[in-house]
Amino acid sequence: MSKIDEEKNSAQRLKEKLFAKKQNKTNSTDPEKMKKVYEFCEGYKCFLNNAKTEREAVAFAIKKAKDAGFTEYDYNKSYKPGDKVYVNNRGRAVILAVIGKNGTKDGVKLGIAHIDSPRLDLKPNPLYQSSDLAMFKTHYYGGIKKYQWTAVPLSLHGVVAMKDGSTVNIAVGEDEDDPCFTVTDLLPHLASEQMSKPMVKAFTGEDLNVLVGSLPFNSDEESENVKLNIMNIIFEKYGMTEDDFLSAELMMVPSFKARDIGFDKSMIGAYGHDDKVCAYPALMASLNVEAPEKTTVTVLTDREEIGSDGNTGMKSTYVVDFISDLAKADGEEPRHVMSKSLCLSADVNAAFDPTYASAYEANNSSYINKGAVITKYTGSGGKYGTSDASAEYMAYIRKVLDGAGVVWQTGELGKVDGGGGGTIAKYVANLNADVVDLGVPVLSMHAPFEIVSKLDVYETYRALYEFYSAE
Repeated sequence: MSKIDEEKNSAQRLKEKLFAKKQNKTNSTDPEKMKKVYEFCEGYKCFLNNAKTEREAVAFAIKKAKDAGFTEYDYNKSYKPGDKVYVNNRGRAVILAVIGKNGTKDGVKLGIAHIDSPRLDLKPNPLYQSSDLAMFKTHYYGGIKKYQWTAVPLSLHGVVAMKDGSTVNIAVGEDEDDPCFTVTDLLPHLASEQMSKPMVKAFTGEDLNVLVGSLPFNSDEESENVKLNIMNIIFEKYGMTEDDFLSAELMMVPSFKARDIGFDKSMIGAYGHDDKVCAYPALMASLNVEAPEKTTVTVLTDREEIGSDGNTGMKSTYVVDFISDLAKADGEEPRHVMSKSLCLSADVNAAFDPTYASAYEANNSSYINKGAVITKYTGSGGKYGTSDASAEYMAYIRKVLDGAGVVWQTGELGKVDGGGGGTIAKYVANLNADVVDLGVPVLSMHAPFEIVSKLDVYETYRALYEFYSAE
């Protein structure tokens, strides 16, 4: 071997020792590995199709939990290691816990994901008639590009609470024989003024009116006859009058089914990946973990997309109250338990998109098919509004994931000063627990149709499972 070759080999060995390992750590074409990946993601697609709202996600999770031996938590009962319990918070958030061998004395392991996604909520008085068309007025929920919600098929989901105490569940637009709904858009031939406006002004929130009918109740010249026909259809099917909209949670979501993307079927396109793509792995990790050292607490929470406020969001005390009950049952001081607790805030990051490369910083972005992404901090404008995980906790997470052979990467949310975003991690950190974000890189985040890699979904499940199982 020549001296030049020896120097090249020496440099290569030194690079392997010292440089960051940016390459994928698994052979993504390995048949045995990919079989597990694809099988896991078939379950995830089922979840996506049956849990488009937080209430549906909670119902799905509780059914799965009961099938796996979980029982409803009773703070008057004592529990032993291996017991599995759940707490249903108003049908919009759920906690799943597996009691560990050491209980809570060394803290708990928290995995938290949110199950709400951007959508169009119906206003309290939504139904009106204009120019012989029946429409629903909406108020968009979460951060959206408004134009993306025009001219796509929408389904109506939600619940109506009646004054007699009964509730009516509604889901219209999912079955092939169901009608669907849509927000209309202006044809390009007449849209020169609209298209000359900045994107943020071309379409306003008050333009997000959903078309729901066009036929009158009868041939009489009665005003609002089309509205009457639609209201009569709703009454005959659900027993609702117009006043009942005042005690309803009704929302329009895309009626798309989850679909494989690409000739190789390596990706999934669907509505609601943010953050159900982390909620499902967290749920399955909770169901599959056995005899953990520390008690595991999985939280599928609500309202993250609008700031985590409300009694089912992470600013509520419901999670802390539950951990406090567990601590007191073990004779522990709740605040001491929280200070020793560890959390993975299971939330997504923006996958690098070569079409919009200028929005990203390539060395610090997450990529499709590179595994679960650890996001040390989020925030914006100089890390404003983030918790920023400590060096020591990052080292612990690296040790757990590398020790189990989990495929993972790191990433920021786009360029500095390019925008930014937040997760629930900061609210957990405010409870004096260690926390970092871990989740799936997403293309077209917050669009009605988002895209993720199947490999990344599976590795996020593995990361959460190994985190729960580690000492």
